Amino acid sequence: MTWTLSTSLDDFRGQAGEFLASRPAENTVLLTIAHRLAEAGLDVFGERPPVFGWWRGEEGGPVEGAFLQTPPFPPRLSFMPPAAAAELAVRLAEAGSGFTEVTGIGGGADAVRAFGEAWTAATGAGQTVSVSERLYRLGELTDPPRPPAGRHRLAEPADRELAIRWYCEFLSEAKVRLPDVPKAVDEKIANGGLHLWEDDGRPVSFAGTSPVLAGMSRIGPVYTPVDLRGHGYASAVTAAASAHVLGLGAQEVLLYTDLSNPISNSIYQQIGYRAVEDAVVLDFEAR
Repeated sequence: MTWTLSTSLDDFRGQAGEFLASRPAENTVLLTIAHRLAEAGLDVFGERPPVFGWWRGEEGGPVEGAFLQTPPFPPRLSFMPPAAAAELAVRLAEAGSGFTEVTGIGGGADAVRAFGEAWTAATGAGQTVSVSERLYRLGELTDPPRPPAGRHRLAEPADRELAIRWYCEFLSEAKVRLPDVPKAVDEKIANGGLHLWEDDGRPVSFAGTSPVLAGMSRIGPVYTPVDLRGHGYASAVTAAASAHVLGLGAQEVLLYTDLSNPISNSIYQQIGYRAVEDAVVLDFEAR
């Protein structure tokens, strides 16, 4: 078994691209991050350069696992055997800060836990669970059980300030960092990836969609301001955004939910989403 570590996005996509596309659901985050790096530049997530790696179960065999990291964010694991994740932890610990600084790890729960155990053994670092999520895949899209009034439309440049404010509110509530919210919003609007639900001509909820890559698109974020919740707007805008990307050719429509939020885990299942796997983000702390 062997890992190859790299600082080249081109090499990463050339070596691991086919593998990532072969499992677009479990590899959705890596696919979208690699695409954004290629489209917007290697500094789109921060000043420090990203790092990459791919794993072969046997010398000369096919790639069966991959990771990427865009500092200051932790590495993200693809689908991979737990043994590969544990081996990666040892390799990154050996490479040290000269290659990258590892302050956490994210991905499918089994691989992340294997990485975390090996990282703790190799470095003595403690670990805590930062995020517990569930990945859902759309089965048959159905209308929300209680459709709200209003309609769906794509966001336009005139919606920019509202979208930035809602993005910031979502990030604060979810305790998620994003280096440049205005840039992210501008890209979403320009690419037709920001969806609004309007009620009586007023935006009341929004949902983002990622580009269709390897037949996959991911919904997120989904946000309704606190004072407008309880009317079914999030379900409606998610269903509309899902239908939109299906119309663009997506064969896999995905989304993540916070496992601590029973409402979101319920409403998405009501419109046709089915669980794929659990995902975890661990934070590491020096002892």
